[in-house]
Amino acid sequence: MDLISQNHNNKNPNTTLSTQHASSPPPSSSRYENQKRRDWNTFCQYLRNHRPPLSPPSCSGAHVLEFLRYLDQFGKTKVHHQNCAFFGLPNPPAPCPCPLRQAWGSLDALIGRLRAAYEENGGAPDTSPFGSRSVRIFLREVRDFQAKSRGVSYEKKRKRVNNKQITQSPSQPPLPPPQPQQQQQGLSMMANYHHGAT
Repeated sequence: MDLISQNHNNKNPNTTLSTQHASSPPPSSSRYENQKRRDWNTFCQYLRNHRPPLSPPSCSGAHVLEFLRYLDQFGKTKVHHQNCAFFGLPNPPAPCPCPLRQAWGSLDALIGRLRAAYEENGGAPDTSPFGSRSVRIFLREVRDFQAKSRGVSYEKKRKRVNNKQITQSPSQPPLPPPQPQQQQQGLSMMANYHHGAT
């Protein structure tokens, strides 16, 4: 979720150029830096809208968890409930009412960017709410549950690449038809590839 940039067109025409020059990112600014700045602005806006309003130095790991749960409404990853018939299936055959959530990979990368932005804005690394134990535990639980819910093992992605290289080797003899267990593993690997972090 990106925070909409403020419009500078309503400023004095004589000062617009210098203002934009001062506030615009340098030409060498990377995509990561741009994303980090947008994430930080979004988090600060969330704190300002909090009741009561908060500032970054006054927020805790609990507030970071509230922010991550708030972002779930914008997620695109289907996460099945444990009582869903498709729980643990990498490729469900039909739709279900289970909710869409932020993928674990997206949350993990977001926390990394926010942690860096916090320190760049004067926060001490040892007091960063983004590095708190509660946030680390939350991310680990999200990763483990999403892996079970979607039938995806994060370790199988690397294996799938290796298998693909083997099967594409021109000197490799034809492989026998996969057994049912191998087919299930293949489905898990394909799901991990096609349903990566959003």
